[in-house]
Amino acid sequence: MVTTVTQNLEPIRFDTAPVVNVNVNVDADWTTGLPVLKGRKMMLRELVKSDSLSLLSMLKSEEVAKFISPPPTTPQGFEKFIAWAQRERQAGNQFTFGMVPEGCDYAVGLVQVRAIAPRFSVAEWGFAVGSAFWGTGMFLASARMTLDFAFQHTAVNRLEARAVVQNARGNGALRKLGAVQEGVLRGSLLKDGKYLDQIMWSILSQDWFQAKAVWSAVLQ
Repeated sequence: MVTTVTQNLEPIRFDTAPVVNVNVNVDADWTTGLPVLKGRKMMLRELVKSDSLSLLSMLKSEEVAKFISPPPTTPQGFEKFIAWAQRERQAGNQFTFGMVPEGCDYAVGLVQVRAIAPRFSVAEWGFAVGSAFWGTGMFLASARMTLDFAFQHTAVNRLEARAVVQNARGNGALRKLGAVQEGVLRGSLLKDGKYLDQIMWSILSQDWFQAKAVWSAVLQ
């Protein structure tokens, strides 16, 4: 059954505004191209031009776009976003994975990690997926793979995420991932003419690897 509560994490950046010059020089192989990360019944890969129609279809709906920055409204708009994401990845400023379920050729969602401090030491991440795939476990699988990739292959020490206070599913997911709630950012998101409060969450590199060590011990 498809839930009626959005599970998007914000902010997703669909614009072409310049970002901080991060000067990545540690484990920067991903700047030449993102790997394919395979999970159970899905995978993450770099967005390509042919994903534009599926992303438009999946992310244009009101329930998906409710708490994220306005996505492109045309296939051409998504093509420009995908080209921008590839250029910013080449520059080492951010990376954006497309979420592709098993048996599907096109991305039905995306997860983005964007540097907000020099040398990728601090980054923010966001996530959006078509409502047809809510409640399938795709979010947690994608989030864990992305977090693991970020902490292993960039110099990031701190990953931040913001979720609108009313976004119960998104906030719950962040808690499951081990993120720490740091406070409420009052009136920090302007959406449809209204200012919404957001909860600030963070995950530190040391916390992530400590949690992974515990999980590995339990699974052995």
